[in-house]
Amino acid sequence: MDLNKALADLKKEPGFAENVGMILVHNGVVRGWSRKGREEVTSIEITPDFEKMEEIRKEIEGREGIFRAWCHANSGLMQPGDDVLFLIVAGDIRENVKPALADLLDRIKSEAVTKKEIFA
Repeated sequence: MDLNKALADLKKEPGFAENVGMILVHNGVVRGWSRKGREEVTSIEITPDFEKMEEIRKEIEGREGIFRAWCHANSGLMQPGDDVLFLIVAGDIRENVKPALADLLDRIKSEAVTKKEIFA
């Protein structure tokens, strides 16, 4: 996944300059510890539900002021430091874009991605 290319492609889309004043990016990585008890994590098994991700993405993209919402999730066995989830939200003003990214992230994490931590 190349975020620079994704951003460059986004900026080439018709209507970008007329509709976008902010782009927010999320790059989620595997932590080396669990949120529950901060136990050491050696790896994690990620299983995205790509159809659900697309459903959520379309819903967010349909919001007022949002030009484009984009998401990509890696899957399989991953190690601490590996990239897991990439999100991009582009829109008119921060009052629209910031909550859209927060909602996209929270909903994908809670509704469309499952993970199994493997402990040391």
